[in-house]
Amino acid sequence: MSPTVFATGFSIGLSLILAIGAQNAFVLRQGLRGEHVFWICLTCAVSDAALIALGVSSFQTIAAISPMIDPVMRLAGAAFLIWYGARSALSAIRSSEALVVAAGSHMTLNAALATTLALTWLNPHVYLDTVVLLGTISTQYPGQQIAFAVGAMTASFVFFFSLGYGAAWLRPLFARPQAWRLLEAAIALTMWIIAARLVMGM
Repeated sequence: MSPTVFATGFSIGLSLILAIGAQNAFVLRQGLRGEHVFWICLTCAVSDAALIALGVSSFQTIAAISPMIDPVMRLAGAAFLIWYGARSALSAIRSSEALVVAAGSHMTLNAALATTLALTWLNPHVYLDTVVLLGTISTQYPGQQIAFAVGAMTASFVFFFSLGYGAAWLRPLFARPQAWRLLEAAIALTMWIIAARLVMGM
C-alpha cells in the first residue's frame, strides 16, 4: 500500500466532507447535546466507507446507470431536508424553557440512527462526492485504488468522530437558550438551501 496514495485519498476525502452540510450539522447538534454520539459518528463513517468502496470498485457501472438514479435521489433528498429543516425552524422559535429541555437526552437511539441514515443515504451530494468523484479520482492510481480508498475512509472516521466529540468544547456556549436558537435556525437554513440546490440542479 503506497503511503503517498493513502495520503492523497485522505486529503481529498477530508476536503470533501469539511463543509457544513445537513449530515455534519446533525452530528454537531447531537455532539453538543451529548446524545448517542458514538453510534451517530460510527454510522456516518461506516456509511461513507461503504459508499467509497462502492465508488472505487464499481464506478464505471454506476456511471452508466446514474442518469436514472440522479433525479429520484435529488427529489427524495430534497423532501427529507425540507422536513428536517422545518423541525429545526420550529425549535428555533420555541420558548427558552423548551430549549433547555431540548439540551437534555430526549431523542431515542433508534430515532437518532434513522435520522443519521436518512441524512446520509438520501443526500445525492454524498453519492456525488464518494461514489462519483472519489471513484473517478481513484482511476488515476491503477493498482493502488485500495490505498486511495482506505485513505479516504480514514478521513471520514477522523472527521466525524472529531466533530461529534469535539463539539463538547462548545457546550458552555450553547448552555444559553439564544445560542441553541441560533444553531437550530442555522441548521434549518442549511437544510433548505441544500434542498433548493438539489431541486434547481435537476
